[in-house]
Amino acid sequence: MIYQYKFEKILTIKEKEKNDALAKYNAAVKRFEEVAEKLYRLLKKKEELLDFQQEKLRNGLSIQEIRHHQLFMDNLEILVSHCQQEVIESRYKMNFQRDALMERNIEVKKYEKMKENDFLKFLDVIKEAENKQMDEISIRQFLSKGVR
Repeated sequence: MIYQYKFEKILTIKEKEKNDALAKYNAAVKRFEEVAEKLYRLLKKKEELLDFQQEKLRNGLSIQEIRHHQLFMDNLEILVSHCQQEVIESRYKMNFQRDALMERNIEVKKYEKMKENDFLKFLDVIKEAENKQMDEISIRQFLSKGVR
């Protein structure tokens, strides 16, 4: 008697869905890390620029240079703001993909547990059939010895 799980195809589909969700989650994590790294670099650049500008102001700076630095700082602020929004969006997507992955993982675990329970029942049926067969053999042997 060969064991065949009746929901094997469903389990295979659920495992594929889980693997797809895992791939999407990993892509979302990678995207989040890239955007967060970009934001970090922009903030670091802004900090360095502020330090540089403070140093220049101490030593004296022309109005044209002050305007130039201020314009650059304004543009940098816009980039930082945009990047912060990207970080928020990518974090949301990453968390969404994580939740989807957890759901798929739970579904797969349920089907695996069902398969395990079904296999244990299958083993019990086989064991019961073997016990019946052994009982029949014992009865036949007893009857054949008793007839003689």
